[in-house]
Amino acid sequence: MTLEALYREEHGRVMAALLARVRDFALAEEAVQEAFAAAAEQWGDAPPPSPRAWLVRVATNKAIDRMRRRVKFPEVEMVELPAPEHDADVTDERLRLMFTCCHPALAPEAQVALTLRTIAGLATEEIARLFVTEPSAMAQRLVRVQKKIRDARIPYSVPAADKLAERLTAVLAVVYLVFTEGYGALRGELCDEAIRLGRLVSELLPDEPEARALLALMLLHDARRDARLVDGELVLLEDQDRSRWDRARIAEGLGALDAALAAGAYGAYALQAAIAGLHAHPPPTDWAQIVALYDLLLAAQPTPLVELNRAVALAMANGPAAGLTALDRLRFALAEVHLYHAARADLLHRLGRRDEAARAYRAALAHVVAPTERRFLERRLAELGARA
Repeated sequence: MTLEALYREEHGRVMAALLARVRDFALAEEAVQEAFAAAAEQWGDAPPPSPRAWLVRVATNKAIDRMRRRVKFPEVEMVELPAPEHDADVTDERLRLMFTCCHPALAPEAQVALTLRTIAGLATEEIARLFVTEPSAMAQRLVRVQKKIRDARIPYSVPAADKLAERLTAVLAVVYLVFTEGYGALRGELCDEAIRLGRLVSELLPDEPEARALLALMLLHDARRDARLVDGELVLLEDQDRSRWDRARIAEGLGALDAALAAGAYGAYALQAAIAGLHAHPPPTDWAQIVALYDLLLAAQPTPLVELNRAVALAMANGPAAGLTALDRLRFALAEVHLYHAARADLLHRLGRRDEAARAYRAALAHVVAPTERRFLERRLAELGARA
């Protein structure tokens, strides 16, 4: 396993282990980064038998050094603090850390951003992309939330079981954003981690149907993972080889969705899972029903990205002209989002407006980040030129 892959897999665990000792997010993050830097210098091609234990030990030593410099007392030693009273309610270390980050004293967006940084080890640029904001603004937000945790002495602890639901909204948002980053960037290990955490939350709070709905949503999307990338190239849903879809995962996802709906799930995750469930059925796809579900989702979650997805579904149901009209209402809100320009380019192409489609593809390329998506857009632009 490469050090980069190890970072993605172990960052959350190492952070959780260190935070149990130092209870300082900024200090722990700095020490963990230094530990991984030390690993890059010292390991070479021969990592230790237990890389995680090595990283925790080195990060702990780095934290001790920083604490000594901070208080100027060389005899300061790390104290192993007792586990918080209620930590036994959440047995997984990363899930425990997630519920800790999602403290109600923090703003919802701050909770999500901090947990993405701490649990998933996402870079500031990656988190900014998920929030559709500038990396500099996200960096400042992360600094402010860490300062608030320190100044307000927010504890590294988990609430009692009967109060876990108070933090559920933020926890579910974090799990889904981890999955979204993994799915969009084709990072399977992040998808797997999000699904694992989703299962744990569902087991921890079995009476919360939205947790089960989120698990269903992730399973149904992830079932298409192997068909989304063929020979290193991105394949759209409509062009995917359905024989490569994971039928067992689809069955589990549909089962989780049925259970969530039967238990009264009606929120954003349930609606999105219902849309994904319709895509999982054999063709023809019921686009009219998908548009109706997006109408409900837009009422529950009125965001430009939901409206973008509704416009694409509307184009499939009522034709590209109807979808383009809906998209044009988003030209200011999503001016710097490549998905908007890519969707617009596709609809313009279908309408035979090739010059406008080419300009839209170039606009998408100006904002895209992921290499696989860039190659896909370049291929579409080249095909458009060839046809012209």
